[in-house]
Amino acid sequence: MARDENGRDRFLIGLLMGGLLGAAAGLLLAPKPGRELRADLRRRGEETFEETRELYTEARDRSRAIMDEARRKAEDLRRQAREVLRGAEERAEGVIEEAKAELKKVKGAVEAGVEAAKHEFSKETDRNKTKA
Repeated sequence: MARDENGRDRFLIGLLMGGLLGAAAGLLLAPKPGRELRADLRRRGEETFEETRELYTEARDRSRAIMDEARRKAEDLRRQAREVLRGAEERAEGVIEEAKAELKKVKGAVEAGVEAAKHEFSKETDRNKTKA
């Protein structure tokens, strides 16, 4: 889209410049007295200056609007990225808490198994002592 606008702007500038050069050539080649020719040139110059000022103002306003929109979109993207990261952190914290809870269960089961094994070993040792 920017490429099309740039081409259109160049065309308009070329059209304006061509028109000005044609008008200047017409004025210079037309049979008019010097005073009238200078007045026409001055008037055309003022018109050209005003048209150029309008084109500049329009281009400046358009570029500001584009920059403002780009800033808004960039801020939206930053905000969305922060939300995604925040959500990922929350999910990761949840997974970590679940893993800790499961680890406690496993630890408890291992400790219970060790105690049961100690108890069985102790009973076996006592049996062996009474047999001996």
